[in-house]
Amino acid sequence: MYFLSGWPRRLLCPLRSSERPFLIEPSAQRFYLAVLSETQISIWFSRPSVLIVSYIESGKASAQFGFYQQVEWKPDDSMIAVTAANGYLLLFDIIAGSDEKYLYEPVYPKGSARVKVTPGYKEEQCAPALTLEMKKPIDLEAPISCLQTLQEDLLVATADGYLHMLHWDSVRNGQRAVNLCTIPFSLDLQSSRGGPCLDLGGVHIRDMEYCTTLDGFAVVFDDGRLGFITPTANRLATDQLQGVWAADVSDGTCVAVNNKYRLMAFGCASGSVLVYMIDSSTGSMQLSHKLELTPKHYPDIWNKTGPVKMLRWSPDCSVVMVTWDCGGLSLWSVFGAHLFCTLGEDFAYRSDGTKKEPLKISSMSWGVEGYHLWVISSTVPDGAEGDDKLQQAGILQFQFIKSALTVNPCTSNQEQVLLQGEDRLYLTCGDPTQAHSVSEKSSSRDSGSPVPRPSASAPLSQGLSTLLGHKHWQVVQIHSTYLETNWPIRFAAIDWSGQCVAVAGRRGIAHYSLYTRKWKLFGNVTQEQNMSVTGGLAWWNDFVVVACYNFIDRQEELRLYVRSSNLDNAFASVTKLHASTLLLNVFRDVVIVFRADCSICLYSIQRRHDSPSPSVSVELLQEVSMSRYIPHPGLVVSVTLTSVRTETGITLKAPQQACSAESILLNLAGQLIMLQRDRSGPQVREKDTPANQTKLLPFCPPVVLAQCVENVWTTCRSNRKKRHLMEALWLSCGEAGMKVWLPLFPRDHRKPHSFLSRRIMLPFHINIYPLTVLFEDALILGASNETVLFDGTGSSSLEALFPFCTVERTSQIYLHHILRQLLVRNLGEQALMLAQSCASLPYFPHVLELMVHVVLEEEATSREPIPDPLLPTVAKFVTEFPLFLQTIVHCARKTEYALWNYLFAAVGNPKDLFEECLMAQDLDTAASYLIILQNMEVPAVSRQHATLLFNTALEQGKWDLCRHMIRFLKAIGSGESETPPSTPTTQEPSTGGFEFFRNRSISLSQSADSISGGKFHLQKTLSMPFGPSSKGWCKDTDSAENLYIDMMLWRHARHLLEQVRLRDLGCFSAQLGFELIGWLCRERMRVARLDDFVTALKCLHKDFLWPFPVIPACSINSPLKNGRCRPVLSSRLLKSQSEDSLLNSDMDTTPPQVTTANHRWLDGLGAVSKELDSASSLGAPRTQDAFLSPLINKGEECSIGSATDLTETSSMLDGDWTMVDENVSTLSLSQSELEHISMELANKGPHKSQVQLRYLLHVFMEAGCLDWCVVIGLILRDAGVIKQVVGFLDSPEVPAETVQSIRAGLIAVDLWASSDCPGYKPFLSLIGPQLLKLMEVPVEQVQPEAFQPAGASKLSDPPLLLLPRAEDRGAVTSAHPLPLDGPPGPPLDDQEHEEQEDEPLDEGTYDCTLS
Repeated sequence: MYFLSGWPRRLLCPLRSSERPFLIEPSAQRFYLAVLSETQISIWFSRPSVLIVSYIESGKASAQFGFYQQVEWKPDDSMIAVTAANGYLLLFDIIAGSDEKYLYEPVYPKGSARVKVTPGYKEEQCAPALTLEMKKPIDLEAPISCLQTLQEDLLVATADGYLHMLHWDSVRNGQRAVNLCTIPFSLDLQSSRGGPCLDLGGVHIRDMEYCTTLDGFAVVFDDGRLGFITPTANRLATDQLQGVWAADVSDGTCVAVNNKYRLMAFGCASGSVLVYMIDSSTGSMQLSHKLELTPKHYPDIWNKTGPVKMLRWSPDCSVVMVTWDCGGLSLWSVFGAHLFCTLGEDFAYRSDGTKKEPLKISSMSWGVEGYHLWVISSTVPDGAEGDDKLQQAGILQFQFIKSALTVNPCTSNQEQVLLQGEDRLYLTCGDPTQAHSVSEKSSSRDSGSPVPRPSASAPLSQGLSTLLGHKHWQVVQIHSTYLETNWPIRFAAIDWSGQCVAVAGRRGIAHYSLYTRKWKLFGNVTQEQNMSVTGGLAWWNDFVVVACYNFIDRQEELRLYVRSSNLDNAFASVTKLHASTLLLNVFRDVVIVFRADCSICLYSIQRRHDSPSPSVSVELLQEVSMSRYIPHPGLVVSVTLTSVRTETGITLKAPQQACSAESILLNLAGQLIMLQRDRSGPQVREKDTPANQTKLLPFCPPVVLAQCVENVWTTCRSNRKKRHLMEALWLSCGEAGMKVWLPLFPRDHRKPHSFLSRRIMLPFHINIYPLTVLFEDALILGASNETVLFDGTGSSSLEALFPFCTVERTSQIYLHHILRQLLVRNLGEQALMLAQSCASLPYFPHVLELMVHVVLEEEATSREPIPDPLLPTVAKFVTEFPLFLQTIVHCARKTEYALWNYLFAAVGNPKDLFEECLMAQDLDTAASYLIILQNMEVPAVSRQHATLLFNTALEQGKWDLCRHMIRFLKAIGSGESETPPSTPTTQEPSTGGFEFFRNRSISLSQSADSISGGKFHLQKTLSMPFGPSSKGWCKDTDSAENLYIDMMLWRHARHLLEQVRLRDLGCFSAQLGFELIGWLCRERMRVARLDDFVTALKCLHKDFLWPFPVIPACSINSPLKNGRCRPVLSSRLLKSQSEDSLLNSDMDTTPPQVTTANHRWLDGLGAVSKELDSASSLGAPRTQDAFLSPLINKGEECSIGSATDLTETSSMLDGDWTMVDENVSTLSLSQSELEHISMELANKGPHKSQVQLRYLLHVFMEAGCLDWCVVIGLILRDAGVIKQVVGFLDSPEVPAETVQSIRAGLIAVDLWASSDCPGYKPFLSLIGPQLLKLMEVPVEQVQPEAFQPAGASKLSDPPLLLLPRAEDRGAVTSAHPLPLDGPPGPPLDDQEHEEQEDEPLDEGTYDCTLS
């Protein structure tokens, strides 16, 4: 409502004085403030905040009158009354200077366009020159305790128990005195007519204040009793006063009245504030509510504040400021919502935790419109203790930002928060460019066509992203030209899209577009100065609706200014009104106006299409007199049109009826009154009458819906899916929290129960002060004060005394409160309908959690037994939603352990819930239940469930969860006494030559862009060491728990390998740090042995998305056979890359750590680099061809240009190819060549799969699983791998079974390729020499015809162009087609010869020529 902003300002009095001011009192309009010290009265101006005049009493007069004590202004600011200690009343005339004379004026640069155009134009921006003249003093012959102004009269209470009535002008004429003892007092007005009921002898009035709307005085007597004195007739006379007491109160100190809400706030010596209202039927004083600090929020100070020193209601009557004897300021809303207090948090403590001395306040006063609080501090600054020393007195000025709802309640149907400060606006709307597409999509305003209104099909809810996406405000600085002439800003309004704001100051209006970031002001200043907004402003589509007073015609008017045109009366639609307007609101196309004669007028607005510029026609629809129900027009806080009604006509079938303006809502001094359309009489059906003659229904007598209402929210939009929320009425009720008047709908179009009410009022508490309601999003938006500490250099500086105050956006969900209230009232069906309509909200799971949590906390911690617990009902309700399992476990984990038994007694056994999670495959939730089980069950049960979850997580590849489960199982093992299930201990087999792998670790790293997408992340460092010194997997043989976990991991690895899921096996090893190489070494002759090569090959193709090789149709006449393509290839590209060199270039290999015992095998395997360099070409004919294919280290570039890589040392010969440009459009290749190249690319799998296969090949090679190496070599079509494996088979360490297995597997693959996959035949022909070598021992098992080329065995066509897959590792090699009846490969001596030929490749460019 009201929020502190920034640091306070200190205004120094220019006149030095030894006296300190102790009282500040504003004039009626608050433009002037009177500051009183013992012998001096000063008058300050509010803007600019300067001292105008100071009157200093002479020493002689001061001795006669005594020191000044109190001050009071005449309502028209022409006189001021001061009381002196010796019973004198001093009256001063305030004489203004001539029209042209100002004390301070703004100075403008020469040539400025600001000229004086109308009389009084400069008054408000200049400080006027005033003088004070004392009239004849009045001696009342007794000390004066308080005084109060009443229009033309002045009421003075004296210490001898008299009330004196004086006239401001004719001082002695008509002076009357009333003795308090003659006033009849009682507890209510009926019994007080009998005569004086209480002894008032010796009692006088300590403080009093007149309440206009109650027509009486709230008084505090010097014995602490509280009362209310009201005149029975118009004139105040002895026999025409009567009073009522407040029962049982005797510690009153001060009083302040709220005219708009008819409340009297009495400060008490206990530190609390009692707010009373007058009961309209009996006239007794009834306690409305209390304002007091709570021990919960202010544990140190709540009962140490001392008596209340002073109360001040804000000018708009929406908040009250309180200060105590101990100091401090505290702000409450009108019905008791606490907004802030300076006795706690950063106001009371420094950043180092030391306590500050609270600011002691001797007097305070609100400034104009409540933007400032003027405070006179009684705390003496450092070094000012000497009384004789002249000091510059200081006044503190606290700055405030307030909600626009306080003065312009028509903004309550918007879904934005709008705060207004003295010179700026704060908005919560999101990015203006997003909303711009809605509001300014076309220039429809200029052409006069209507902007689409919000409708049910396209609700204009701003959505969560814009309203909650950040905590920043959109701060709009009000245009300085408008502000300096028309300060203060009185009204502000924002349109429904949140993109346009309008403000109204003392005169005129201005509006601003967030999209263009420009203000529009009146071009003609005379027009601006000749209108003053009286009843507020609102937006209707693109028009600003203004209720104003026209000074020239002396006429109240309703004006509409179009946003797109210049701000000028020529573009305004003007409707004359008969009485002054107090309030204005807009509902769809209807404007509702509340007037000073207590009548309500409804006007329809329609866009006119006959005029060239956008304009509207306004027609009076209906006039409703409310004078019977409203005692004073100033009591109406807000007036609203709404579609809400209580009739039986509300059904799910007829939502369209709810769109019209059905009811009027009036907030009458906190009472919410509803007037519905009267449908009881004979009605004419709408379709029987022409549309333009439809007579509006009259309204029924008003019904009171609620008390203590501060704000009301309703919406003109409709949404079929969320009718509960959209057709509800939301009320803010101060300390009572919020209330919602919720519609109840029959379900599934059933007939409603006759006993079921159509609506229900549900109260609920929230933690923020509500400023707006987002209906569809089930959110309340608000704001709160936040503080920032600043440790200043001087302890007396304002920055050190006060924190810097900012205003933060806040929001809160309320759905759980409403659902709970419905369940309490056995309206579970309604709660279910409401919850299901909101189930798509992103925070709906949180709503369910909160509901369970709040009920659980209340019931489980209750000291008395609960006869009808709600938790089982809530639990049953939550089970209706799929989020039930997550909701319960999240709630349990946020609740202390002591309450778990109570929770699970209501919702079910956690073991059953765990099993439900497993069945639903919700492993993360199951893991949360495991933590519950660990605390509630014995370790054996939690281990059993953990094992179950671990195995499921392994199977589904949830690696994060697996890692957590490993830690969890180890923690259970270390924390329990019983032993885990006994498992056989497996010794690691030692296989001679493979021992050197034991201390070897591999670190593979792959470029992020190529493999960031999948599960198989090689960015991680994969550490796979063995032995006691390793840092990876701690193999503590003493720990049975570790062995238990290892057994599960081994079992899962065995399971994956049996199913040939190598990709999953690689992920499993990489993610969990599983020692794959060591495990494969142990399992080499068991589960890691491969029997069915063909099935394994098929599985790998499927697993790695690797295409089966195909034979291109054009392979017979391949263009690469002739001599046209003769590029000179760079040596960099010709250099083949082996497994190790691949890792070196691409994968950050750590060098192998080799023990000396393994030298022979290391030399055998360590020569991998050179052997693999030539392996792919050794088994092929000698002639090399240019192979066009992407290189592995350029895997992300798949254009043909990059495939041949013509960037470094390669050059083009014979002009057959032109240079490749950026878009590869000039590459002169024939269609058959392109087909061949595309076929090669098609035969190759994804680059990521290739990297993974290479990695697995490396692992299997190190583990000695040679049969798996063969299969991977086959799928990669890498002849070098096959040659290397065949070379290893000669070693005596390789078991005979492995040789047999590989031989049988390759024969099976060859048979399968002949029958089912001829694409593999060319590669099998290519590795023919290795196969022959493999068949040599024993010779009798070889079937020579099995290794014939594809053409000889299967196809009658010439053989394929054979392209080995060595280029997948970066080699650019190719092979000529083999002759039809030639041998399967060149003889062995040819291979030796080729090895010699390959040696000089590194030295220079290698010409590859085809003859």
